[in-house]
Amino acid sequence: MAMLLPSPLLRGTLIQRYKRFLADIRLETGEEITAHCANPGSMLGLNASGITVWVSKSSDPKRKLAHSWEIVEIEGGILAGINTNRPNKLVAEALAAEKIPELTGYHVKPEVKYRENSRIDFLLTAEKRADCYLEVKNVHMMREPGLAEFPDCVTKRGAKHMGDLAAMKAEGHRAVVLFVVQMTGCERFRPAKDIDPNYVAAFHEAQKAGVEALCYACGFTDPDADAPEITLSRSLPIVAE
Repeated sequence: MAMLLPSPLLRGTLIQRYKRFLADIRLETGEEITAHCANPGSMLGLNASGITVWVSKSSDPKRKLAHSWEIVEIEGGILAGINTNRPNKLVAEALAAEKIPELTGYHVKPEVKYRENSRIDFLLTAEKRADCYLEVKNVHMMREPGLAEFPDCVTKRGAKHMGDLAAMKAEGHRAVVLFVVQMTGCERFRPAKDIDPNYVAAFHEAQKAGVEALCYACGFTDPDADAPEITLSRSLPIVAE
């Protein structure tokens, strides 16, 4: 399922990423801007000074920063989407079009509160079927060729989500975590135990409790095109760490 990105995207060179949510970028025009970086992770391997990036520009006068960092290109021509707001929109469109075979036939409700201080990305409901609690995780780390990994930093919140999903499964519901690999060149996925062993332990405990794990890769059209797109394209196998 393809999703149009804001267009046109503006090509530039990363000067630095700092304070997690800020990035100084030099556009091809020579203009230097500060862009919003909608990514709370470490962005391991994606934030080196001098790499090529693409940003979108908003016309909203109320925004403090007009530009948003969207895509980065790393060695080998690999493209990675770093905007963590995109995967949920991609999944919402794919669910509506029934492009995820494992999750068809449901009515979709986004952002539903459940458990203690938690919010599920999507609650899927259907007559005569158990409710399905769907958590989406953005993936954009590749330390070995072809191998996508998550997380790229310690995520206590992510571990809590796995526990919440396991609890919903124990109550008789269906529970699914969907890893969206917002990166080209990936052929398989694994949890990054060396980065966050607690998250990976929670992931495996949830699997033992019956929580399902899915992984889908994304593809990108040319970011310099008039109407660039990102596509939830194909399923990837999940391998043991």
